[in-house]
Amino acid sequence: MAQAEGLRFTCIRGYRCEQKGWVYLTEQDLRNAAAFLGLTRGAFEKRYVYRTRRRLRLRKPPNAQCHFLSAGGCAIHPVKPAQCRLFPFWPELVERRKEWNRTGKYCPGIGEGPLIQIGTALETAHLRTPIPENPVPNRQFPTELAHSYRVSL
Repeated sequence: MAQAEGLRFTCIRGYRCEQKGWVYLTEQDLRNAAAFLGLTRGAFEKRYVYRTRRRLRLRKPPNAQCHFLSAGGCAIHPVKPAQCRLFPFWPELVERRKEWNRTGKYCPGIGEGPLIQIGTALETAHLRTPIPENPVPNRQFPTELAHSYRVSL
């Protein structure tokens, strides 16, 4: 993509994400999600996480992509893992217009929302920014239908 261009993206809440693959977690992602759901770290990990010596990832439930995705969107949206928070600003998407456009065919938020400069999108794609250390517990599924994904560096 040309550097003079920008990208538009707004996360459309209530739309079921159709991204395929594994969701990898950091230890901080695990702590935040557990606290948000009112679970101990151990209880959350036992129920939702597959751990190897080097990686953590969310388990996939039968016939679904993620335990937390439903028709209403992501049940842990305020504390979703870094991999999910950075979507669609993944290097493989922002560096290749064809992949960005392909992803836009199933993600209605691509092409919507505020203009994000390509340089900012590229920087974001290569960052791994932390999420709040003390997320506010919320056992109610968020009712907002949409919110803008704001890139902050």
